[in-house]
Amino acid sequence: MSGKHSIKIRQIEAYAFRIEFGEAFVPLLTDEPEPIGGGTGPSPEQVLIAAVSNCLCASLAFALGKYRQEGGGVSAEAIGRVARNAEGRLRLVGIEVDIALGAPAESLDRLDRVLGQFEQFCTVSESVKAGVPVAVSVRDGLGNRLK
Repeated sequence: MSGKHSIKIRQIEAYAFRIEFGEAFVPLLTDEPEPIGGGTGPSPEQVLIAAVSNCLCASLAFALGKYRQEGGGVSAEAIGRVARNAEGRLRLVGIEVDIALGAPAESLDRLDRVLGQFEQFCTVSESVKAGVPVAVSVRDGLGNRLK
């Protein structure tokens, strides 16, 4: 599934934004938690944590299927740790993802192969781990490039 993935994002008010993923999907409302924002949706940090966790779960489900293993469903809980960097800016400094299979390990005869490979299939977590380059430009209301 190579190629480009695009979204559109528009400020609703203060720190609340509407993110559109295309006509086939319901838009997502994000917001900063109180007291900075209104807490009307998940924060950008939570969306990133969800993306990493979702991709890891999907990759595990893919690996289970590849080895014809019935995992009994995949679920996860995740925590993102935020701390200040050397400049005093808040940064997401770690994500811990606790994934659970519904089936007992002894019922999965190829589990070692599954566990040895599934993380490599996860586009999001492997990209975040490696540090994804981000190119940023800013334009004014007339389309003039400011940055």
